[in-house]
Amino acid sequence: QVQLVESGGGLVQPGGSLRLSCAASGMIFRVAAMDWYRQAPGKERELVATISSVGTTRYADSVKDRFYISRTNAKNTVFLQMNNLKPDDSAVYYCHIQLNSGYWGQGTQVTVSS
Repeated sequence: QVQLVESGGGLVQPGGSLRLSCAASGMIFRVAAMDWYRQAPGKERELVATISSVGTTRYADSVKDRFYISRTNAKNTVFLQMNNLKPDDSAVYYCHIQLNSGYWGQGTQVTVSS
């Protein structure tokens, strides 16, 4: 069974940075693409960033040049470095693995506020 555990969320002032982590169980991690999604209250869940098994990355336009996704297969972990955070970035952030029908983490809250 695949399990994903996110960490690193919190409260940060506008312009600040946070680094989210997602630890995945199972040896299948290294062959699967990974995503970060986010969902703000009253809004649909949206795709923020994707990293393929070989490290190719894609980003939503709203986070380009501010957020960076990376992974370390040795530790079955994917990261989301978030810089120059804005209040509109406030949301619950979810880790997702593109395996079978997909698996989700429990989410971690990010709040950007002064």
